[in-house]
Amino acid sequence: MSEQQQQKVELDDLSFDKQGLIPAVVQDADNGAVLTLAYMNQASLQQTLSIGQTVFWSRSRQELWHKGATSGNYQNVIDIRIDCDADALLVRVRPVGPACHTGEHSCFYRSIK
Repeated sequence: MSEQQQQKVELDDLSFDKQGLIPAVVQDADNGAVLTLAYMNQASLQQTLSIGQTVFWSRSRQELWHKGATSGNYQNVIDIRIDCDADALLVRVRPVGPACHTGEHSCFYRSIK
């Protein structure tokens, strides 16, 4: 791994959008499956780092959302990577149960015809 790939980024270096959000692509660390796309704000990202499980910002409910708090389908964080522009996250997890509220392993279980 190159020195550039090993760089650590401070939370203040991230580029949150006008609503204070950053997209977070959640990926199964073991098989590479993309599980979901969610959004984080600074508070949810800090909580995620603190507890080691995903916490998102629910845009529909306008509140923090600890994935699995009600369903038991937690996502244990392995690592979080930042893209080159620092405006998107890749959150690598070991899921406990399905990622999707429909019961599917991934939210991306449908194809366009």
